[in-house]
Amino acid sequence: MKTNEVLENIRTRRSIRAYTSQPVAEEDLQLILEAATYAPNGMHYETWHFTAIQDAEKLKELNRRIKGAFARSDDPRLQERGHNENYCCYYHAPALVIVSNEPVQWWASMDCACAIENMFLAAHSLGIGSCWINQPGSTCDDYEVRELLTALGVPTSPGVRMCCFGICRPACSVERKSSESRLYYDGEIMFPVVSTFCFFSSRRSARRKYCRKQWLNI
Repeated sequence: MKTNEVLENIRTRRSIRAYTSQPVAEEDLQLILEAATYAPNGMHYETWHFTAIQDAEKLKELNRRIKGAFARSDDPRLQERGHNENYCCYYHAPALVIVSNEPVQWWASMDCACAIENMFLAAHSLGIGSCWINQPGSTCDDYEVRELLTALGVPTSPGVRMCCFGICRPACSVERKSSESRLYYDGEIMFPVVSTFCFFSSRRSARRKYCRKQWLNI
């Protein structure tokens, strides 16, 4: 298979959910943030905003407020997380980046996603792990969470996204699905995909339990 450094970086990057306490070097974090600003964005508006957090106490306070929002939720699954003393929404990573955008166009969230992917690939090229964090998106309207986000300089936006960065702990390597099962050329299905889809649909719970032990590097 033809490859190069860029393609290999894309193929080998995984989401990391276990980190050492080693901080991300300031120079590396700057490079990661700079990579975000080169992401494609609709109409070249560049209305996104990036807030980096490395202060340990601020990270803990953000986690505490997000857990509080979960505890007040009507969702039993979120309530369980909110009352779990060991739960950490950012996996104890030493650095977080909160990405927000002005809702000037309907594609604002897509621009943020492109920027986050740029950061993930840049981080991986520097030997730094990363992971998308969903929790702020579902709790940013909570009063206590929004109060802290505002204090951290995060603009008032309909939604925010967050990702974490750090040096990953050793973890098992998890293979990705073969890309061949999801490729189409000129509208034609090149490989059978129905059987695979049905398997993962009917066995989703079992697969989720199996992957839970391996999800540090997927």
